[in-house]
Amino acid sequence: QVQLVESGGGLVQAGGSLRLSCAASRSIFSTYVAGWYRQAPGKQRELVATITPSGSTNYADSVKGRFTISRDNARNTLYLQMNSLKPEDTAVYYCNAYHWDLNYWGQGTQVTVSS
Repeated sequence: QVQLVESGGGLVQAGGSLRLSCAASRSIFSTYVAGWYRQAPGKQRELVATITPSGSTNYADSVKGRFTISRDNARNTLYLQMNSLKPEDTAVYYCNAYHWDLNYWGQGTQVTVSS
C-alpha cells in the first residue's frame, strides 16, 4: 500500500504561482507513472500532467507552457509548478501514481485562483 499526501494548495490571484507537492510513503516514482489531476465543482476529474519513470512528461493543452511536473526520487516527492494561474485553474488537485494494476490517489489539495 502507498499513501500519497498533497500539499501546497491555497488562494492566489490570477497571474500568480503555486507549487504543489505530493509526498509518497515509500519510493515509487522511479517505477510508477505519476501525475496530477484536477476536479472543478460540477465537472469531471481531468488530467493535468503526467511523468513516466523515464522522465517523459505529458500535459493537458490548457496548462502547457504554464505548468511543470517534476519529481525528486530521493525525497519520494512529486511536484507541480503552476505559473500564470487563471481563475479556470480553480479546482481540487489530486496526485496519482499507478503501476500495472496498482493505482493510488492522494486526498487532494484545493487551489483557488481569484480574478
